[in-house]
Amino acid sequence: MDSVAIITARGGSKRIPRKNIRDFRGKPIIAYSIETALKSQLFDLVMVSTDDEEIAGIAKQYGATVPFYRSAATANDFSITADVVVEVILQLKAMDKNFKYACCIYPTAPLISIENLAKGYELLKRNNYTTVFPVCPFSFPIYRGLQLKEEGKVEMIWPENMETRSQDLPGAYHDAGQFYWVDVASFMQERQLYTSNSGSIILDAMQIQDIDDETDWEIAALKHTLLYP
Repeated sequence: MDSVAIITARGGSKRIPRKNIRDFRGKPIIAYSIETALKSQLFDLVMVSTDDEEIAGIAKQYGATVPFYRSAATANDFSITADVVVEVILQLKAMDKNFKYACCIYPTAPLISIENLAKGYELLKRNNYTTVFPVCPFSFPIYRGLQLKEEGKVEMIWPENMETRSQDLPGAYHDAGQFYWVDVASFMQERQLYTSNSGSIILDAMQIQDIDDETDWEIAALKHTLLYP
């Protein structure tokens, strides 16, 4: 077997309750990740890692498999994505299902595209990276960043950049929060999604949206409407 898609969807979302299966433009938001993974034809297996029976049922309804449930150790508020991926790979291996590549996909990434999944996959293989994930440039130069002190006093974090033009400062990027391709053998040695041998593809702000509150949700829906009317 070559590639597995691991969609991580625990049931205990706090900031937006039941976020992973909340309706987003007519269907549960997790459905977009599942359907994109299936339509991409990049994977031998598209599965959901969850601790929640309702999420598991919806995942199966949209075509994903749920071969086992997530352990309590990786379903709490303090577990990190890399730990979930490690657990899934080990459990699949115990079932005699061994994959060369894996792609961890977030369940609340409705703007994810087949094209970008494919770009990440090709980059991972071509450059023999341990992991590949999408990034997005910050909309404002972070080297002109400010910090607030007591009584509302403001200071530059890097005052040496006070007179430097924005266009002369180096660019900076942040994780787009959609997916992580991993070379399984290399990843299982480091067990981290960001390593000294990680690569990235660049997305623009219209293609991504972190969803942590109701405002984020509405912005994501607006972007989705514009991209997929």
